[in-house]
Amino acid sequence: MTRKNIFVFILCAFSAVTLVLFSGCDKKASLNGNVARPAWTVPAETDMTSSMTTVIKVDLAAQYPDQTADWQRTDDDLLAAFAGEKCLGIAKWVEEGNAYWLYIASTDGYVTLKYYSAYYKNLFVAEDAFQYINDTWKGTVAEPFIPQFVVAK
Repeated sequence: MTRKNIFVFILCAFSAVTLVLFSGCDKKASLNGNVARPAWTVPAETDMTSSMTTVIKVDLAAQYPDQTADWQRTDDDLLAAFAGEKCLGIAKWVEEGNAYWLYIASTDGYVTLKYYSAYYKNLFVAEDAFQYINDTWKGTVAEPFIPQFVVAK
């Protein structure tokens, strides 16, 4: 192979890798959806043998600063905790703390957070689940837990 052929080969390979890595990176388009507001329900009180409380701040504007300058939380937004597909609790927005308070029913294992944005009409899932620990708090009013969300697939 000549130097020119090697250069062309490397240029083509780089272009192909770049195209694969960055295709679909328009996060503004990916934030917008056509998802109906979920009808999540929590377990009956008799199913709640233990609980955990979390104070959560949802901040899509900080996570996606170039795409969410116009984003705002609305009263139609939902934040809930799940173990698999079972809803363990739906958060309540507390204006004074500028955060969600979430009472999580008992579970074995890990908790996943799901957030519905009425503004974007889309469902987001926290990237990292966290361990359920009975009778504990995750986050405080002074330092709320701030999960990183991605668009649900």
